Amino acid sequence: MLKRLHLILAGLLLSAAANAQSNDLKIGFVSTERLFREAAPAVRALKKLEKEFAPRDQELQKLAKQAKDLQAQLEKDGVTMAESERRNKEADLGRMNRDLQRLQREFREDLNLRKNEELGQVLERANKVIAEIAEKEKYDLILQEAVYRSPRIDITEKVLKALADK
Repeated sequence: MLKRLHLILAGLLLSAAANAQSNDLKIGFVSTERLFREAAPAVRALKKLEKEFAPRDQELQKLAKQAKDLQAQLEKDGVTMAESERRNKEADLGRMNRDLQRLQREFREDLNLRKNEELGQVLERANKVIAEIAEKEKYDLILQEAVYRSPRIDITEKVLKALADK
């Protein structure tokens, strides 16, 4: 009984596949990774983020250098320092390192949040362009992820060009 059911299901699947093939299904593929890397709006968004976050990044680098310099001073002069001075500098270094780690974490979180916002807008624009191309060129299906794809169905270049024109 179970074997018969498997044979029936296999037959149905084969006939469905043959039917889909005979209907001339037009499929396209778009590489979202490439869009985020090469699309003009994505490049502009990333440059905008670099400019927006550059002052904070420079401040973090300055703090990291101060912590490194204090660490080097402790290693160099720690043996000859008075005990209380050495303990104070070690406490300062500990506070500085904790503050630096907290600020770096906040920086990464803020940067990721803004990056997601900006790239979300880029993806929204790209999806509109993809829909326009699909409608104009009569695509039945456009995929964004695939284990394998033929270069013949890749429409990423068309999408990049359309995004650059807008």
